[in-house]
Amino acid sequence: MVINLNNRALLKLSGSENETFLQAQLSNDINKLDNSSIQLNAYCQHQGKVLALFWVIRAGDDFLLSFPLDLLDSIQARLQMYVLMADVKITDVTEQYLQIGLIGKSQKDSFTINERLSLILADPKKLSKFDFTSQDYWDKACIDTFLPEVSIASTETYIPQVLNLDINEFGVNFSKGCFPGQEVVARLHYLGKAKRRLFAFKSDSPLSIGDALYCAESKSVKATGSVVSQVKFGADFYCLATLEVKHKDDKITINNDQGPTLKRIHNE
Repeated sequence: MVINLNNRALLKLSGSENETFLQAQLSNDINKLDNSSIQLNAYCQHQGKVLALFWVIRAGDDFLLSFPLDLLDSIQARLQMYVLMADVKITDVTEQYLQIGLIGKSQKDSFTINERLSLILADPKKLSKFDFTSQDYWDKACIDTFLPEVSIASTETYIPQVLNLDINEFGVNFSKGCFPGQEVVARLHYLGKAKRRLFAFKSDSPLSIGDALYCAESKSVKATGSVVSQVKFGADFYCLATLEVKHKDDKITINNDQGPTLKRIHNE
C-alpha cells in the first residue's frame, strides 16, 4: 500500500556541525543512523516531556527531520534558537518532497521505519504517478506496530518511557550522552520503573487524542491514561493510549465510568 503523508513537515539540517548538533538535541544516537533507515527520536524540553517525535533520515551530508505539520513553526523556531554559533543551517523543505508511506513493502530508495512501514521521498512533480490508499491504513498500521505520534494536541505531555521509546532503546539511547531532559529520562530508567506504558485498544465508539482513560480500580489522582493517537478503521475505532500498567487487565472506559469501553489489543 502507498499513502501520501501530506500531513508531515520536513526540515533539512546542513552544515559541518549538523550531526553534532542533533546528537546534543535528540534522544537517540544519531551516530548509529545508516543511509537506509529511519531513526525515531524524541525532542524533549528540559523536564523530559516530548515536544515532538522525529523520523530522522541521513541524506548524504545532510539530515532530514520528518514530523507532524502542525508542529512545524514551533519546532523550527526552537531548533533554530539552539543553533547559536554552530555551523548548522535549518531549512524547511516540506514543499520540495512528497513523503510517501509504504505498508508491507519496501523498495531500493525507501527508508525503513519498522518491519511493516517504510518511507520514500519523491519529487512532487511525480504525484500523478502514484496510486494512493487512504491515510487511515497508515494510521492503523502505526497503531498495529506501536509507532507513536506527538502532534500539537499532545506536545509536552509525555515522557519517552510512557511512549515505550526506551524499550530496546527504540527511541532513546541511554549511553549516547546529554540531551535536553536527559537527566529526568535517565533517572526514571536507572532508579525507577515507568508506571504508565503505551498500549493498543479497540472501541466501538469515536475516540479523540487527549481523551482520558478511566479505571474504577485506579487510586491515581490523575487520569489512568490518555489517548495518544487514534483512527476509525472499518466499523471500529482504534488507538494507542497510555495506561497505568497495573490496570492493563482491568475495565477501561473513556473519560468517566459511563464512557465507552476500551478493549485492549494483546499484540504488545
